[in-house]
Amino acid sequence: MTTDRTLQEHPFAQYVRILGKGKRGARNLTREEARDAMGLLLDGQAEDTQLGAFLMLLRHKEESAEELAGFCEAVRARLQLPRALDLDLDWPTYAGKKRHLPWYLLAIKALAGSGVRILMHGGGAHTAGRLYSEHLLARLNIPHCAEWDHVAQALDGRQPAFIALDAWMPALQRMIDLRNLLGLRSPIHSLARLINPGKARCGLQSIFRPGYQAIHRAASSLLGDHAIVIKGEGGEIEVNPDVASTLYGTANGIDWDEQWPALSEQRRVKPERLDPDHLLAVWTGEARDEYGESAILATLALALRGLGQPREAAFTQARACWENRDRAV
Repeated sequence: MTTDRTLQEHPFAQYVRILGKGKRGARNLTREEARDAMGLLLDGQAEDTQLGAFLMLLRHKEESAEELAGFCEAVRARLQLPRALDLDLDWPTYAGKKRHLPWYLLAIKALAGSGVRILMHGGGAHTAGRLYSEHLLARLNIPHCAEWDHVAQALDGRQPAFIALDAWMPALQRMIDLRNLLGLRSPIHSLARLINPGKARCGLQSIFRPGYQAIHRAASSLLGDHAIVIKGEGGEIEVNPDVASTLYGTANGIDWDEQWPALSEQRRVKPERLDPDHLLAVWTGEARDEYGESAILATLALALRGLGQPREAAFTQARACWENRDRAV
C-alpha cells in the first residue's frame, strides 16, 4: 500500500537532482540554492545518503564561486561568537604537510609575537602520512583552544590561537570525516578555508588544485571579503621559496594578481623525513635551515601583504619580524 510518506519528495532531493540530472540536465546551484542546501545539511535536515550523493556530485563537477559563496553564507549565518575578536588574519590549516615541515607555524608565531592577531582553524588529521598543525601546537606552545573565550585570551596575550572546526561547526567536521568513507575529499575541504569565522581583516587561503585559486578569489569577492589566495606548499598557507608564486587578491570589490619570483635559483632537495624537533631548533636559533628560513620569510611577507604592505616593504618587515622574534618556547 502506498503511503503519503513515499509520495512526498524530501526537501533536499531537489538539490541532488539539480547536480545529478545528467550531462544535459545538470547545472550549477545558484548562490541562493547553495545557501539553502547547506543550511539544510547544517541543520541536520538531510539524510546521510543525500549528503554523500550531494558531496560527490559536487566533487565530480567541481564547485563554482557562486556555490562556495552560498555555502559560506549558510555557515556564517549559524556562527555564534560571544565577542568580537578584532582579528588581523584568518589562517585556515586543513591540508597537512608531507614533503616539508610546516614552516608556516614559525611565521605565525613570529607575527603573533609582534602583535598581529591570528586565528588558526583546522579539521583534524584526516589523511594518513601527513603532519598536521594539530600535531605541533603543544610543542610550539601555540594554544589549542576549545572555545571562543579561550581564543580571545590567547590573542590578548600576543599568541596565535588555534580552534578545531569541530568546536565551532561540528556538522562541517562530520562532512570532512567522510573523506575515508567516500574515498575522495569533498568541497568542504575548500569551503572551510573560505569561512573566516572570526571576521578577520584579511583571510589567507591556500588552494592546491590548479585553476581553483581564481575561483576562491571570486567567491571571496562575492562575499565582500578581503582575501589573498595562493597555491601553498603542500596545500597549506606557506610560500614555496623555490618556485614562483601567484597571489590572487581581492579587497573592496577590486581583484588583483601579483607575481612573486622564486627566492632560490633551483629547487632544493626535500628532507628524507620530517623531524618536528628541527622546527623547534630553528625557532630557538639552535639550528639553521636554508629552505625553511626562506619559506618563513616569504610566508611572513605574504601575511604582511595581506595586511596592506606592498611587496618590498612586506619582505623588509618580514626580515625584521623574524630576526627580532622572542625565541622562547
